Amino acid sequence: MEFFGLTDKGRVRPTNQDIYQIEAREDNGAALLVVCDGMGGANAGNVASRFAAQAFTDAVAPALGGALDEQTRRRLLTAALAAANETVFTLAGRQPEFRGMGTTLVAALVWGGSATVLNVGDSRAYLFDGARLHQLTDDHSYVAEMRRRGRLTEEAARTHPQKNLITRAVGVEPTVEGDLFETRLAENEVLLLCTDGLTGMAEDEAIARTIKRADTLALAGEALLSLALAGGGRDNITVALFTRGAGEEA
Repeated sequence: MEFFGLTDKGRVRPTNQDIYQIEAREDNGAALLVVCDGMGGANAGNVASRFAAQAFTDAVAPALGGALDEQTRRRLLTAALAAANETVFTLAGRQPEFRGMGTTLVAALVWGGSATVLNVGDSRAYLFDGARLHQLTDDHSYVAEMRRRGRLTEEAARTHPQKNLITRAVGVEPTVEGDLFETRLAENEVLLLCTDGLTGMAEDEAIARTIKRADTLALAGEALLSLALAGGGRDNITVALFTRGAGEEA
């Protein structure tokens, strides 16, 4: 297996409220990728994303050494989301400066040739099949909802003044529901998890071309960062990438 992650504050924001975590085991091909994009005043967004990602990872990591069939993956991710939400919501209630903070979260739990993806907010998961980029998740945002209802075109959505208004976040309410998706992961296909600091600055076609041209995931990640910065870098930028090794059991 191969995996890589990076995060950068971009060209405009004074701080980085994004975070990623990757846990992987070579012995059984299991991996967990988590990406969060925090929101809140001062350092609150940074606190929300950091605590959510850590609580989520802590809830799943002990199980990575075992068998992770679909039912188990879905159960683990759902429980981990509840743990992350409770952690952030409780912390926000204890300290006035953190009140109202929250974070997006997108995660993928991989075992062999299968992966379960969970998302809350507008951070995304994609599958790159060697030629095209396929979005696996649906954004929880005002603009995405308008697009699904046919009230906005893709082009209009990209420049809409409320494109950053999300409708679901971790830690804002006592409970939160995430969406779950299943995907197969063939050899040489790439899972990409990212924040809107990438997708807001680059079209899917450009992201696909960038991954295709790279010889390694590390080079792909660095090139994706450069792509987002070239597009304006107006937000924090985070990517996490994963691919199965040749001959790994499906």
